[in-house]
Amino acid sequence: MAVAPGSVAVAQQAPASPYRTSLWVDGAITAGVTALSVTGLYLIQQKSGLTDSELAALNRNDVPKIDRFSAGWYSERAQTTSDFLCYGSMAVAPGLLALNSSVRAHYGQVLGLYLQTMLATDAVFTMTVGNVYRYRPYLYGSEGGGSRNGKIATNSFFAGHTAHSATATFFAAKVFHDFNPGSPAEPYVWGAAAAVPAAVAYYRIRAGKHFLTDNLVGYTVGATVGIMVPQLHKIAGGQGLSVLPMQGLNANGHAYSGLLLTKRL
Repeated sequence: MAVAPGSVAVAQQAPASPYRTSLWVDGAITAGVTALSVTGLYLIQQKSGLTDSELAALNRNDVPKIDRFSAGWYSERAQTTSDFLCYGSMAVAPGLLALNSSVRAHYGQVLGLYLQTMLATDAVFTMTVGNVYRYRPYLYGSEGGGSRNGKIATNSFFAGHTAHSATATFFAAKVFHDFNPGSPAEPYVWGAAAAVPAAVAYYRIRAGKHFLTDNLVGYTVGATVGIMVPQLHKIAGGQGLSVLPMQGLNANGHAYSGLLLTKRL
């Protein structure tokens, strides 16, 4: 709608989303990664645990030197702490995004992307664990109780808690960055995003659940997926179209209202 020359416009721009999503395309992608995740869970269930003789034959000297320091570690307290940090971050990250007004205006879209992102990480994780046998560090010690013979004891590679928490926090930081480029809060947001999964990784090592390299891979996978999924949905060049409501007074003092189509740079 054209505005008469000399008019004084008062307009407020509704925040535009930096992402382009499609119900059908993204729905199909989400369904696909869900199917892969379910397949991976099935493969994990088909794995077998260790016999007593196999446990007795384990030797910490067979563990690569980079990981050997934690062979035999076990701590239920550290496991509980890692659970709290992991599941807490997965719940809190999208909740914190809702506090940002720019994100909140497109919260349904962001939640859809979050679900797709978490499922993508879960698909990579379950398919890997379902096909790779690596014994958990606590098996090289004497603790662990009945879980020592269970199939879960072969799921050391790679660290799922670390991967999922990294996905959640780096996704939140990436979305905050894309909606609020140049924000002075960004260093703190990215710092928190990096610190939380690092803490999860530390406690997973202390718990005897994963070796260092398991966590390094989990951290890398989680952070990469958390950043890349939103990035792949980002509008090229950060451009998009916005419809702005306009109100004002023209040169004759008469009120007018209308809509203005603008390009977001």
